[in-house]
Amino acid sequence: MKEMMTILLSAILVDNFVFSKFMGICPFLGVSKKLDSAVGMSVAVTFVMVMATAVTYPIYTYLLVPFNLEYLKIVIFILVIALFVQFVEILLRRFLPSLYHSLGIYLPLITTNCAVLGVTMLNVDNGYTFLPSLVNALGAGLGFMLALVLFSGIRQKMESCDVPAFFQGMPITLMAAAIVSVAFAGFSGVVEGIFQ
Repeated sequence: MKEMMTILLSAILVDNFVFSKFMGICPFLGVSKKLDSAVGMSVAVTFVMVMATAVTYPIYTYLLVPFNLEYLKIVIFILVIALFVQFVEILLRRFLPSLYHSLGIYLPLITTNCAVLGVTMLNVDNGYTFLPSLVNALGAGLGFMLALVLFSGIRQKMESCDVPAFFQGMPITLMAAAIVSVAFAGFSGVVEGIFQ
């Protein structure tokens, strides 16, 4: 249990895919303007991360490794991720059309989101078994959600600030993201200290 909590909190805070590994920056910058879009994208990405991990781990462990086909893992993992993204897209179009339209082009881009592929690849590379892989995927998704929701609030606050003309738009957004990233670096020793 202690190991699972360490993996979960590390994935959320210390090894945050956006602020620490710099993965998933495209939807992070594109969807974090509004809170509802940020939450919707985060839930979709978390779902895809967990489900893709649940499917790719057994495929890798029981099909690719025994037949020495490990070199196909990237192709297989992307196909599985694309399958779940299509599933999420169909569900959102059917049951939440307003969220589907607000996410726009960023929803199909989950397939190419390097954070989603990254979590499946890192689970294999770190040698996690099935349950730790799922916990890491959940933590990565929750960390992605934390990053998007937190930064959505920051961006809404920045809209009411008096920003010099040459910093308006993307420059101030990237500077704010860098500052938040440095703040997340402060969690590096905390998680290990809690569970020692």
